Amino acid sequence: MGKEVSNSRFSRQDFKAFGNRLDEETRLLESWFRDHRFENAPAQVGFELEAWLVDHDQRPAPINEVFLERLANNLVVPELARFNVEINGTPQPLSGKAFSKLSDELETTWDNCVRAAGELDAQMAMIGHLPTVLAEDLTLSHMSQLARFRALNEQVLRLRQGNPLTINIQGREHLRTAHFDVMLEAAATSFQIHVQVTQAQSVRFYNAAQILSAPMVAACANSPFLFGKELWEETRIPLFEQAIGLQTAEDGHPCQRVTFGTDYVRDSLFECFEENIRTYPILLPANLEEAEEHLPHLRLHNGTIWRWNRPLIGFDTGGRPHLRIEHRVVPSGPTVRDCIANAAFFCGLIHELGTTSTPAEDRLDFSDAKNNFYAAARQGLDARIKWLDGE
Repeated sequence: MGKEVSNSRFSRQDFKAFGNRLDEETRLLESWFRDHRFENAPAQVGFELEAWLVDHDQRPAPINEVFLERLANNLVVPELARFNVEINGTPQPLSGKAFSKLSDELETTWDNCVRAAGELDAQMAMIGHLPTVLAEDLTLSHMSQLARFRALNEQVLRLRQGNPLTINIQGREHLRTAHFDVMLEAAATSFQIHVQVTQAQSVRFYNAAQILSAPMVAACANSPFLFGKELWEETRIPLFEQAIGLQTAEDGHPCQRVTFGTDYVRDSLFECFEENIRTYPILLPANLEEAEEHLPHLRLHNGTIWRWNRPLIGFDTGGRPHLRIEHRVVPSGPTVRDCIANAAFFCGLIHELGTTSTPAEDRLDFSDAKNNFYAAARQGLDARIKWLDGE
């Protein structure tokens, strides 16, 4: 979803043209998997960190335009709401002092953000949900001024036929509310861990990421409070799923765009991209001028489907494609050290589970992995989950 679009209004012809390009690029990607075209370089790790701008009362401060102008750092970019920003890290090879390098860079970037915010009489905060955010903060007047965000809002409401987004979360307390735009998504901020893998590793590692989502969210949960209610240990999970909920797609069938998925990958990550084109209506039919070999339409469409573990296609400086797994279950913060520790924890776990002699996915049914994830998000470290081989 990071690619900007030229406008937020689309015609039937736009959808048809985008669909044709998407089909062509999907067939091209299929040939890449068949011909083993992907980079086999050593694994790398990177991240995206979503953070809050807050005032001295720890309330959201909608100033990201002037903040980003003052900061002038291309690693820090706008997010959906004017009180959120995204901080990116330079990917590091998974060897040597990878996590020290990630930590040093993030500490430096964070310190610069804190300084720039302070010059605007504001502060920075990292947490999955800011406990002080109110429903009235999450309005279109606080949406960042980028066409892709306006387009996302318009298209979600179109697919919902104008019906409000209903939030219904039963935790320690019960939250039920309705919202007429996608800005509820801005209340959920995460630390997204990217691991580059070879094609040979990709199936095992992707399935491992699915299985590991439960212990990861249990260990990292920090967001039980939303709109004055105590809900799940990681309330960001049900909120994000419901904030872009499309209960009815154009053909009348359910279409959940924030999802744990429907099954393990069996033969290749291409199965996810095939599911994308088969299951999910086009949301942003932008006219992209990039060459087909960069897969611009396929990558944009994939960016509008928020799997908790999302396969990504990237390119190295020489234009050779590579595969990444984006692990999205971890909340933002609460400190730089926590973020990097969570990344190290995930990388160690996925390597261990992805290289066992018997594949982990043969030792735990997908339905159990999925149930584990939601139980851990709800109950955190108190959750009792089913583990490998019935443990």
